[in-house]
Amino acid sequence: MSLLSSDIRSEAPPRRGAERVVLSTAMPSVSARSRRLNRAVDVAVALAVLVVAAPVMLAIAAAIRFTSPGPVIFRQQRVGRGGRLFEVLKFRTMANGTHDEVLNDPEMRAIYELNDFKLPGDDPRITRVGRWLRRTSLDELPQLVNVLRGEMGLVGVRPIEYEQLVSRPQYDQDLYCYHRPALTGLWQVAGRSEYRDTHRIELDRQCLEQWSVRENFKILVRTPKAVLAGAGAH
Repeated sequence: MSLLSSDIRSEAPPRRGAERVVLSTAMPSVSARSRRLNRAVDVAVALAVLVVAAPVMLAIAAAIRFTSPGPVIFRQQRVGRGGRLFEVLKFRTMANGTHDEVLNDPEMRAIYELNDFKLPGDDPRITRVGRWLRRTSLDELPQLVNVLRGEMGLVGVRPIEYEQLVSRPQYDQDLYCYHRPALTGLWQVAGRSEYRDTHRIELDRQCLEQWSVRENFKILVRTPKAVLAGAGAH
């Protein structure tokens, strides 16, 4: 199934595995060599971090299992490169079933979407362990597996939901689909959730328009400090 530029505006989201083959606007030039080099860096760093972080991830999994009933990993469909849908992986930070509950309630869903497609930080359905994971961004460690699968990169724009993507201007939709979504980006190192709506879109646009191995490296080295500071995390 081909997902053309006009198709992404249809009411139904694209099927998982659908490919976006036509973009409505010209994209910044990125060489195949740069993409290959960036991918090699992504794989090497993701593997190294997974090895180092394995004990921490096992401890987090145990804490989730023993303090809240339900699966350790939360899976959610997001839009990837080329408009293909994939399952993003995160440590579960909410009571089991919360996401479906929110989506099936019009009032709660409206609040969720107005809050940048997140639960408010004081929502009681976020678990005690989950609050800590969100504050430290450790809930996103399983996405290193998404990186190894080729569904995500290390630096770029955070993977977003279909409804969130189609709310953006067409150029930003195309720009998003031109690259892999990523673990970190300019929005994260600039303050994350302190920036909303148009400000976030502007930061995402700047990050993707300036995409290069060098710029990605600059953002990557700034990420640990931003995460430790916890600026804007919720």
